[in-house]
Amino acid sequence: MSQLHTEHPFTEEVAPGVHAYVQPDGGWCLNNAGWVSDGSSTLLIDTAATERRALMLREALAASGAPMPAHVVNTHHHGDHTYGNSVFAEGARIVGHTACVTEQVAAGHQLHAIWPDVEYGEVPVVPATVTYEDRLTLHVGEEEVQLLHPGVAHTLGDTIVWLPGRRVVFTGDLVFNGGAPFVPMGSLEGSLRALEVLRSLDAEVVVPGHGGICDPSVYATVEGYLRFVAELAAEGHKAGRTPMEVARAADLGEFATLREPERLVANLHRAYAELDGLPLGSPLDLLPVITDMAVLNGGRIPECLA
Repeated sequence: MSQLHTEHPFTEEVAPGVHAYVQPDGGWCLNNAGWVSDGSSTLLIDTAATERRALMLREALAASGAPMPAHVVNTHHHGDHTYGNSVFAEGARIVGHTACVTEQVAAGHQLHAIWPDVEYGEVPVVPATVTYEDRLTLHVGEEEVQLLHPGVAHTLGDTIVWLPGRRVVFTGDLVFNGGAPFVPMGSLEGSLRALEVLRSLDAEVVVPGHGGICDPSVYATVEGYLRFVAELAAEGHKAGRTPMEVARAADLGEFATLREPERLVANLHRAYAELDGLPLGSPLDLLPVITDMAVLNGGRIPECLA
């Protein structure tokens, strides 16, 4: 499978008519996108965090010979996957889960608040106009594109994009390849269930939300990390320790090589909420979550390279 061999975004045809667009190294705000095209029509999966990067994505799509998309599917509401929607909105329908729309509108320009120094360009909030609840099937020519909602997981409104005829799945941020999972805006328990949905598809090629193109073996790493967080949380919660105290004392072991290790404390905040019996996906106060991540990151907000 592909390696992150360059700092520049690159395109890879992972199956006939199916392209993945990878933004190395997959860290904060450096998401993946992709498209499906039969040469006459195109479906785009996710956009990018800045106008400049969305325009680069548009150029890469055009260079592949595909026409501009008739549909843009957002795998969830986070700005790195949706800020660039406006670049493609003319002539395209934006598609997403119902909760994705609600969360996107509520979040607004959330990335601006976290990383105010990034040059985002013109990125008006453009939510989906076509929504679904459980599943929706679209077609690109004869290619079937299934949109599946796994329940509350990375966020409240995640979408899995599954191409059964090509055995390719675009997971959105249900999967980070080489980076720590991130569930404070969703559910740890739900993220584990989402992995079972992904496994049931029996894909051959996995395009994660961040990181290199891979195969389903990546699910084991994601699951192992989430179960590690769950165990830490159960012990710390029972002992009356804070998420920060637990995170600082934790030995990451086999997960020490994952990018964004500061996400551990954010994930513990979500795990604690679930141990307290709150409904899955209940909103957290993000200020202490982000503050704790900054503290764990040496006293500064993790860098956004968008």
